[in-house]
Amino acid sequence: MAKGMQTPMTPTAASSLIVIPCLNEADHIGALLEQLRPAAARLGAHIIVADGGSTDGTRDIVEEAAAEDPRVVLLANPKRIQSAAINHAVATFGNGAEYLIRIDAHGGYPADYCDRLIEEAQATGADSVVVSMLTRGTGAVQKAVAAAQNSKLGTGGSKHRHMSAGEWVDHGHHALMRIAAFRAVGGYDESFSHNEDAELDHRLRQAGYRIWMSGRTQMVYYPRSTLKGLFLQYLGYGRGRAKNVLKHRMVPKLRQMIPLLVAPVVLLALFSLFDWLAAVPFLLWAAVCLGYGLNTAIRQRNPGVALAGVSAMVMHLGWSVGFWQQLLTSRSQRRAA
Repeated sequence: MAKGMQTPMTPTAASSLIVIPCLNEADHIGALLEQLRPAAARLGAHIIVADGGSTDGTRDIVEEAAAEDPRVVLLANPKRIQSAAINHAVATFGNGAEYLIRIDAHGGYPADYCDRLIEEAQATGADSVVVSMLTRGTGAVQKAVAAAQNSKLGTGGSKHRHMSAGEWVDHGHHALMRIAAFRAVGGYDESFSHNEDAELDHRLRQAGYRIWMSGRTQMVYYPRSTLKGLFLQYLGYGRGRAKNVLKHRMVPKLRQMIPLLVAPVVLLALFSLFDWLAAVPFLLWAAVCLGYGLNTAIRQRNPGVALAGVSAMVMHLGWSVGFWQQLLTSRSQRRAA
């Protein structure tokens, strides 16, 4: 059998599945597994690493952990994307398990993260428990991106980007889900490479399932360390949101509609060669973002954070371009059909 193509060999059914979709995470996967293995032992859970074809040694690290601990399983994810990884893990190992816990390979978690999720699911009767996602960075660019993503300017006040005291919500960062509910609505839509979590949350709510945002635990997210990577990430987010809107005939929320104007504003600014007034909307947007970054740097006494305004502009532009790109592409495809 090919290396990295481990077959399901679980001696007993697990009460929970801890699923880690990953691709080329050799720098993080080893420490993450070490952190999760005690929790898996406490909870009677299996840790399924669904790998999308890593070439950096990730699979070797997981195989070494699996040789030491039978609760760790390496599962090949030929479709590569996260939605397919989780669907495949649940289909292969989900029988008899009650909970699915989703872990991001590039995140940070408290030692009792999985325990708290299950406790809240049991206490509230929630079908899904989501968490706040706090962003942190190390280098100058990453810290600036983190400041933007932790702000209302960067995320529009999305609830899961800020600490919660515990509340019922429409959407949040996916953490735990009852496998019965996950299967009842058909799991993730694998046509979504981004925004698959919000799309699934919409179907959960339509089916009458309830989503609880934890007030007892949270995760830490480490953002992109380059502006190019940040732009491409938000380009994907924008396309995913547009697909969600088109699929479910949803009206975007106000905090989503405002960034939609960014791409048209940038295009309009090109006409400033003929009339300077065409640049006014662009200049107003830039002034708000750059002013926010400067104000944040002054309040935090950290000059590097001034780049948060630039990061917010990159996020807005990527999201807006991605949304319009997907919207116009879908319309042209419908007309061609």
